Amino acid sequence: MNKILEAAENYAKAVLGYEGSGHDWWHIYRVNKLACSIAREEGANLFICSLAALLHDIADEKLNGSEEEGLQKVERWLKENDVPAHVSTEVLNIISTMSYKGGNTGLMSSLEGKVVQDADRLDAIGAIGIARTFVYSGHIGQLIYDPDIMVRSSMTKEEYRNGTSTAVNHFYEKLLKLKSRMNTEYGKKLAARRHEEMEHFLGVFFEEWEGRR
Repeated sequence: MNKILEAAENYAKAVLGYEGSGHDWWHIYRVNKLACSIAREEGANLFICSLAALLHDIADEKLNGSEEEGLQKVERWLKENDVPAHVSTEVLNIISTMSYKGGNTGLMSSLEGKVVQDADRLDAIGAIGIARTFVYSGHIGQLIYDPDIMVRSSMTKEEYRNGTSTAVNHFYEKLLKLKSRMNTEYGKKLAARRHEEMEHFLGVFFEEWEGRR
C-alpha cells in the first residue's frame, strides 16, 4: 500500500508540479494531509482516502480535454500500478463525483468519498482558498471584481464553468456555500474557522473598494 501511495505521489508531482491555476502539486499535498486527518477522526479507510486525494486532480476536466479523458488517465494509472479492483472502483467513483460543478452534484455515496470531498473543499476556503481564487481567476482571465457583473444564484455545470464572473463573485457563487455543505463532523469544525477568514477578507475588501479604509 505504501508503495502505491508513493507512486501516486510521484505521479501527481510529475503531472501537476508546474500547473498554474491553483490545482498544482501543493494543492494535492494539502488535500492529502487534510483527507488523512479527517479519515483518522471519522474512522474512514485511510488508504482509499489518501489515494483518491493524491489522484483527484489528475482527472479534473479543467486540466484535460474532457472529464472522461481525465478519468481514463486515472484508470490507466490504477491498472498499471496493480491497484486492487475494489480500491480502483472506489477511487474512480470518488473522483468522478466529488467536484462542485456549480452545486449540481448529489451526496457522496461512501464515507471515504465524503472525507476526500471535504478535504478538497477545505483547501478552497480560508486563507489558502482566498489565494487560490485569485490565482485561478487570473489564470482564466477574470477580473478581480466588477460591480456591474452580478453574482449568479443558480447555474448549470456549463454556466458555472464558462459563464462570465469575477474572483470576488466566486466567493458568493461557491466558496461561502461550502461550510454548510461539508459532510463530516471534523470537516465542519475545520470549515467554520476558514469561513470566518473569508468573511473578514470580504468585509475589508469592500471597505477598501469604496475608499473607506
